[in-house]
Amino acid sequence: MSTHDVPAGQPSPIADAAVWATRANHAARSVTHGFGRRLLFLPGTHLGAVSVPTRGLGSLASPWHYWWQAHYVDCLVDAGRRELASKTKFDGESRPSAGRLASRLVTTIRLRNLLRFVNDYYDDMAWLALSTLRLEQLAEETQKPGRRRNAYVRKSLTLQFDSASTDDLGGGTFWSTKRDFKNTPATAPVALYYARTEHRERAQSLVNWLNAKLLHPERGVYQDGLRIRNGEPYLEAAVYTYNQGPILGALLELGGDDNLRRAAGLVEAVARELTVPGTNIIRGDGTGDGGLFTGILVRYLALAAREARLPEAARETARTLVMTTAEAFWAGRTESIDKATPRLTFSSDPQRPASETYPAGSAVELSTQLQAWMTLEAAATLAN
Repeated sequence: MSTHDVPAGQPSPIADAAVWATRANHAARSVTHGFGRRLLFLPGTHLGAVSVPTRGLGSLASPWHYWWQAHYVDCLVDAGRRELASKTKFDGESRPSAGRLASRLVTTIRLRNLLRFVNDYYDDMAWLALSTLRLEQLAEETQKPGRRRNAYVRKSLTLQFDSASTDDLGGGTFWSTKRDFKNTPATAPVALYYARTEHRERAQSLVNWLNAKLLHPERGVYQDGLRIRNGEPYLEAAVYTYNQGPILGALLELGGDDNLRRAAGLVEAVARELTVPGTNIIRGDGTGDGGLFTGILVRYLALAAREARLPEAARETARTLVMTTAEAFWAGRTESIDKATPRLTFSSDPQRPASETYPAGSAVELSTQLQAWMTLEAAATLAN
């Protein structure tokens, strides 16, 4: 089946840019209104609730998911870029811009993380480094303050990545401060971060390690990682959707014939290996952390779809995957006028309606709503 064809029963994505911008704005307002909270009622703070309805102050004792907040920053930057292009705020002229909310969010992440940006997981820190880098670029384009703070985040976290990217196991980046596991979830976003901050040799070294150690030779997708077990390397062979995203981004950022050839091959492997059978829709990975996985992959597929150096077939495949997955999330949404719940609820699984994955009265997780939002933002960048 060609990825250019829409299988029977699958929603056919429309291509109107204004429609996708409107959909992305609806998702942005739903998340920022439904999940956005002050931290301990402090003015000028903003953080995403892990789930809604919230448990009040009791939620502070629960895991707060640092890396979900990093992707929240990324989604706000997406909305900010659309604001910059349209010269219209996503939430109305009387409300804070997306860039202003993202800046507040970064500050609040530090407050919630005990006055530091460093934590125990290098992949979490990599996602925040990538999102604050994009926020810094948005600030430069809009001539807004905040770049000094974002540069501090970068400097602090770059030191962490340097310490975690060692010669153990032949290269790669450790996943956590336990330093017993090097994997794609940490190595790929760190490689992308290095590539975007002019540390190209470091980035290419990490990419080379992933290609040598974790790229499945037949399937063409990247496996999870190498764990040190009883002093010996042990392959964790699981394949996760989101892991393919940042390595795709790193390959595109670095460029060159070999990297671009691998990027094109990865796009085709994703279409073959990680879609729902009989569709062009990227499979879902459930709730919790898995509730972000599809959206992360789609974000980087959108970059591939816009990459003129890739073959036309790979670009078209990437575009089809993005638009079809976005259409599925939108088609499966539910809407509510209840002020205690988000205005829109998106399914954790693009192939199932939200009324099924989130039946009435159930708690809705931030990760799954960010996933749909970032997918709609990705589609908005590709619509004509």
